[in-house]
Amino acid sequence: MVLPEGFVLPPWYLLVPLLAVLFGVVALLWSLEPPVTDRTVLAFAPWMMVGSTLHVFYRLEMYPDAISVLFATPSVYLVTAALAGVVWIVGIFLYEAGLRRSSERLLGGIGAVVFVSAVSLLVARAVGSGTFRPLWLIAIVVLSVVVTALAWFGLGLWFTDVAATTGATGALVVFGHTLDGISTAVGYDLLGAHEEVPASRLILEAGEALPTAEYIGAGWLFVAVKVALALVILGLFREYVEVDPAQARIVLAFIAAIGLGPGVHNVLLFMIA
Repeated sequence: MVLPEGFVLPPWYLLVPLLAVLFGVVALLWSLEPPVTDRTVLAFAPWMMVGSTLHVFYRLEMYPDAISVLFATPSVYLVTAALAGVVWIVGIFLYEAGLRRSSERLLGGIGAVVFVSAVSLLVARAVGSGTFRPLWLIAIVVLSVVVTALAWFGLGLWFTDVAATTGATGALVVFGHTLDGISTAVGYDLLGAHEEVPASRLILEAGEALPTAEYIGAGWLFVAVKVALALVILGLFREYVEVDPAQARIVLAFIAAIGLGPGVHNVLLFMIA
C-alpha cells in the first residue's frame, strides 16, 4: 500500500556489487568536492531521462533475463546514478588536466547522446510494430512547457527572490513535476492508464469524486497538486540555497528527478504502446 507496484529489488549477488560501485562513486565525488551549479544540475537532466528510458526497455522485456531485474524500479535509477557519476568523475579529471573546458559539457553531452540513442531504438521498434503515436508526446510536452512557463512567471512575479535564488535548478523542478502531473492526468483520463503509486492514486480518486470530473476529468487535481508542491518546495529551499548552494542544489536535483523521471517514462510509454 506504500511502495509503487512493480517495486523489485535484485538478488543479493547483483544488489551488493551495484551498491558497492555506487558507494565508491559517491565517496570519490565527496572527496573531489566538485562545484555544483545550475549548469551541473542541468547536465544531469538527460541522465534522469536515461533512467526512465532504460526502465521502459524493462517494461517491454528487452533485456536478457539474467540482468533484467537491474532495470526494474528502483535499481534502474541506482544503475543510472552510478553511470552518470562515473562520467562526471571522468569529466572532472579531464577538466583538471586541461583537456576539457568544463566537466558539465561532457556529463550532459554523453547523457544526451545516450538518451537520444535509446529513444531512437524505442521509436524504431514502435514504427516496426505499428504502435508509434507521437501525438501524445507532442501534446504532453507542449502543455507541460506552457504550464511550467505560467507557473514560473507567477513565481517570479510574486516571489521574485525565490525564482532568482533557485534559478535554472528551480525551473527544472517545476518542469519535472509538471510533466509528471500532466502525463499522469492524460494517461488516467484519456488513455485508461493505471496509476502505480498509491499516494498519486489517492489524489486521482479524490479528483474523480469531485463534481468537475464529469466535465474536465479527474487528473486536473493531480496536476494542480504537483505544480503547487513544486513551488512550495522551492519557497522552502530559498534560504537553504543561499546558505549552502551546492548541497541544496543536489537535493533539488533529486527532487526534480522524482518528477522528471516518471514523467518521461509515462510519455515514452504513451508514444510507443
